[in-house]
Order: sequence, then structure tokens, then C-alpha cells
Amino acid sequence: MLKTGVITAIIIGLFAAFLILMPSRQSFLSYSVGVGLALFFIIHFVLSARAKKKRIGLLAFWIPVISLSSLFFLLPIFFAVSLYIWNELSVFSWVLIIGLTLVLYFNFMALPLVIFHKIREERAYQSVPYLPSISVLIPSYNEEKVLARTLETVVEAAYPDKEVIVIDDGSTDRTLHIARSFSHRGVKVIHRPNGGKASALNHGLLFARGKVIVIVDADSQVCKNTFIELVQPLRDPDVAAVAGNIKVLNRDNWLTKCQALEYIISINIYRRALDVFGSVTVVPGALGAYRREILVGGGQYDPDTLVEDFDVTIKALKTGKVVQASGNAISYTEAPQRIVDLVKQRLRWYRGNFQTLWKHHDAAVNSRYGFLQKLSFPFMFMSMVFLPLAGIVNFVAVLSIIARGEGLFILPAFFFFSLLQFMLSLLAIHLDDDDWKLALYSPLFIFGYKQLCDFVIAKSLFDVLFRKRLRWTSVRRTGAQVSAKISYKRV
Repeated sequence: MLKTGVITAIIIGLFAAFLILMPSRQSFLSYSVGVGLALFFIIHFVLSARAKKKRIGLLAFWIPVISLSSLFFLLPIFFAVSLYIWNELSVFSWVLIIGLTLVLYFNFMALPLVIFHKIREERAYQSVPYLPSISVLIPSYNEEKVLARTLETVVEAAYPDKEVIVIDDGSTDRTLHIARSFSHRGVKVIHRPNGGKASALNHGLLFARGKVIVIVDADSQVCKNTFIELVQPLRDPDVAAVAGNIKVLNRDNWLTKCQALEYIISINIYRRALDVFGSVTVVPGALGAYRREILVGGGQYDPDTLVEDFDVTIKALKTGKVVQASGNAISYTEAPQRIVDLVKQRLRWYRGNFQTLWKHHDAAVNSRYGFLQKLSFPFMFMSMVFLPLAGIVNFVAVLSIIARGEGLFILPAFFFFSLLQFMLSLLAIHLDDDDWKLALYSPLFIFGYKQLCDFVIAKSLFDVLFRKRLRWTSVRRTGAQVSAKISYKRV
């Protein structure tokens, strides 16, 4: 294997050649610089890893990372050469290229941090696990199709000092009956009038005795060691909360498979990157852990937004504490199987996200909030406002290019960026130890699925700006079983 210095020299030489040959391709130059830096850090961290007893296994894991990463640097150069010999491009063509470049550049910049997080997580193993008492709260409203399987996995999950509390929030189906059927296995059941998820969680906190409060959605299934892995970062007294690793349970059609890939790339990858700075912005309701004093001292959950998990995480960060993520604490959740249900789910998510951003907008300008102000808020603005708008602009540019009779230009551009997205997906899947076949759906993140999400985000922003009353939008539960393509060793 080449040493770091030799590889660095090769990268610098390629950059120099690129600068000389392609001085007028600024957008691809900036993109190549970003990818090249990412490649350098990837190689640096890989070659810096030392594990005497596990060196063979370590190399077997990182060789695919090195191989795929090297192409991230080379392909932009090849595509720039093809553009160099192309005839003069229209304004719309350049808008499309620059827009796609910015979107993928944003994605690639997180990779070095993600790989560093992976290495640090592997080294952080402790022979004596940290096992404080935990209370698992499961808020439920009309969850008869999914609650039994969720409780089965939560009860069977390994943990020495664990209490499980189901809060039935005025369900009108058999949810309460199903919850009570687990009473003989130690599950506590609380029934209350319907008041919303935030008030249900606050009500459950009154009965919780654990030092750590773990939140699990009623449609989520945890793994055998999920709770043990989830609480390990709380060994550090500066850590206020820990986000779990959420994966899609039902992977039955193209829509759910796109969501499975989205969770791996757009959610868990970014969450791992933010974890390096201790500024994870969302501890998901599907799986998350909080120190009890953080929830109680922060005023518990507020009902004034549609995403109580985002809101309470920002409140935790405002205390000056750290919020981290665990890649090994896994929870499988049911994803919408129809477009109409996906839109309903995302409308609630995105509307609530904008509500929360506005509620805590003081953190964007107050330096005493540390990385929340310097990193997390700029990241959220980029991912929730700038990138979706860039995606919509790209869509309009595609229509304009086709209308001008330049449709042939779209094909090489689509192929090139799809190939980059495919490699990014493979890396993310490899790091998250998931099904590589999901990467086959990566072209839809260039055109198709991405535009659907971008338009929903734009509508959500419009709704928050101009509508005073926003209601909770529910999705249809199917009671999906664990997919055969998901490793059973985890569930």
C-alpha cells in the first residue's frame, strides 16, 4: 500500500494538471477540490488506523472505501474533459451543472467526518459497559397493527435495569388492549385522553424511574443490544442525549427502498458527521436516549411544533451539553409505502422543522451556543432551504434545456452525477453495513425521488410562512414484517 506522502503527491500533481488544462471550468474545479480533500482525509484516517490483532479485518473493511473514494477524484476530471470538447453551453445547462455540483459537493464534504466517526466508534469499545437504569417510553395512538411487534422486541432487548412504559394517548382501536396484554411481562400501561405526542411523553415522564429516558416509536423494532449500545455515550457526563441509528423496516417497493437509502445517506451519514462535534440536531423519536435531568430541567416536551423530537434536541443543545449519535444502536421503523402517505409524513416533518428553526432562531446569532450556532444552524439552513431550492431550480433548468432542443446534453450529465451518487451510496451503505442493492436506486436521488421531496419541502416552507394553523398529518400503518433482505442477527 502506498504511503500517505506518495498519495498526497499524486493528488497534488493531478490538481496541478487539472488547473493547467481546465482553467475555465470553475464549478468542476471547486467540486474536484472538495472531492480531492475528502479523498485525502479518507486515506489519511485509513492509513493512520492501527489495530495489531485485527489488522486483516480492518484492511478488508477499508479497502472498498479507498477504491471507491479514488474514483470520486478522477471522474470529475474526466467529465470536465468531455465538457471541454463540447460546444458552447446555454445558461440553463450551466445552471443545471452548477446546481448538481453544489448538491453533491455538500454530500461529499461530510464523508471524511463520517469515516472518522466510524473509526472512533470502533476504538471506543469498553470492556465494562455503562448500564444506568433506563425507562423506555412508547407513546401510542391507534397503533394496533404495529405495537405488538414493537413491544416484543423492546421486552426481549438485553438490558439489566429496564422498565417499559406504554402511554396510550386515547386510542380508538385495540392499542390499549394489546399494550395491556404485555402487563404480565413487566410492561406498564398508562391510559389518558388524547392530547398529542408531546403531552403523552410528558405524562409518561411522571411515572418513569430511570436515570436515562429512552424514547421508542410504536412502529419501531429494536435489536437485541440496541439499548446497551445507545446509552454508552452517556458515560461522558457532558453528553445530554444520544440519537439511534434508524433503518427502514419494510423494503417492499421502489418508494420504501428509496427511503431506506435516504435514511442511510441523508439522515444517518449527516448525523454521524455532526456527532464528531457533539452537535447532532435531531434525536429521533424512533430511538433516542436523554438524561432524565435534561428533559425535566428543560421544561419537557413542548406541543407548539409538529416535531417534538427536533425541538427538544435543540433545547438540549442550548444547555451547553453535547448530543451524540450511535451507529450501533439500531432501530427499524415502518416507512410509508404510498406516495400520498409519504407526502403526509414529510409535510409534518418539514413543517415542524421550519417551526422549530423559527422558534430557536436566536441560536443562529448567539455565539454562546457554540457549535449549535457555528455549525448546526448553517447546516440545517443549507439542507432544509438552499439544497431543496437548488433542486427545484435544477428541475426547471432540465425542462428549459429540453424546450431549447438541447436534451442530449442531459444524458451525459445525468449519467455522470448518477455515477457519483451511486458511489456515494455504496460508501454510505458499506459504512453502515447494509444491503448494497439499495445503491441501484441512487439515480432517483438525482432525478425523481429527490424532486418529490424538494417540492414537499417548498410547500412546507410556504405553509409555515402563510398558514396559521398546521395539523398533525398521520400515515396509514401496514404492520410490515421484517424484510428477508434485512439481517436477522440484528432483530
